[in-house]
Amino acid sequence: MSLAFPKFHPDARSLVNQYLTPAVYELLAPLKTQTGFTLASAIQSGLKNPDSHIGIYAGDAPSYSLFAPIFDPIIHAYHAAKEPFEHSPGLDQIRLAPLDPDKAFILSTRVRVARNLSGFCFPCHINSQDRTRVASLVSDAAETMPRELGGSYLSFQNLSPSQLDDRLSRKQAFPKGDRFQDAAGINRDFPDARGIFASQNEKFMIWVNEEDHLRIISMEASADISGVFNRLCRGLDYLSTRLEFAFDKRYGFLTSCPTNIGTAMRAGVHIRLRKLEKNQARLKKLVDEYQLQIRGTGGEKTSVEKGVFDISNKQRLGIPESRIIQNLHSGLAAIIEAEKNL
Repeated sequence: MSLAFPKFHPDARSLVNQYLTPAVYELLAPLKTQTGFTLASAIQSGLKNPDSHIGIYAGDAPSYSLFAPIFDPIIHAYHAAKEPFEHSPGLDQIRLAPLDPDKAFILSTRVRVARNLSGFCFPCHINSQDRTRVASLVSDAAETMPRELGGSYLSFQNLSPSQLDDRLSRKQAFPKGDRFQDAAGINRDFPDARGIFASQNEKFMIWVNEEDHLRIISMEASADISGVFNRLCRGLDYLSTRLEFAFDKRYGFLTSCPTNIGTAMRAGVHIRLRKLEKNQARLKKLVDEYQLQIRGTGGEKTSVEKGVFDISNKQRLGIPESRIIQNLHSGLAAIIEAEKNL
């Protein structure tokens, strides 16, 4: 007996709504991964949020292969990827020329990657026992980080609501996920088994059990893109000796949201562009030329405040990490030059 085709909101424009045909649904709806994850669970966020751009999450690593008839077209559309594609990691340390030696434009640099542990369900499908196990494995690995990256792990379960709010205001914690993540099931049991590892100088951090098992972050208030990236590489090199990450030869590092697969990396800066703020058509042209993207000062779906843009890489799949950093560096150099000459 055929299962009833899901009813998306009439205004829904998500990629899952575009590519989930009745034929694809009939093929995939009866299937389950070995952990019991289904297509119905995967598309909950898109069904409940008509303004969702993607609308689908993976519940575990096998989701990407079992439900490939829906994941693949979404991945192709979002990443503009052409078959055959294969991910070859490029986490080699690099050295780039200074971008903003006078500190006139770039306020801060941040490079992060998402990772999930092999053998565990992803956050939207994980049970509380395994979520706690993930937190334990990550915190144990982080506590033995090399001296340069050494720090401490803070479990949110040990904080009162007011203490958690204080940490959030100082960006030493991450909040409960948004309504898109909530509909997917990622927010279940928050803040249980969530936490953050921070190095002593707070330039290296690991968020545990947010949208993915790990969000590994390197950042500082400077324009030293290669320095920030190299620190991330050193941290990843060490963590990879203690933890096994979910990886696929074709898709790269596997993440909850298909927009992050491949390198699972976002590398970007906060940059003040008072002149280009008034000439955003020119800024967009430069951003598109170097495969970058613009977000508001506070990130996705926020406005630009006092001329400060968040500019980061757009490509994640089919490109090595080091090339992403080089493209970002070249694009920012062109953007700064344009800002100076306006």
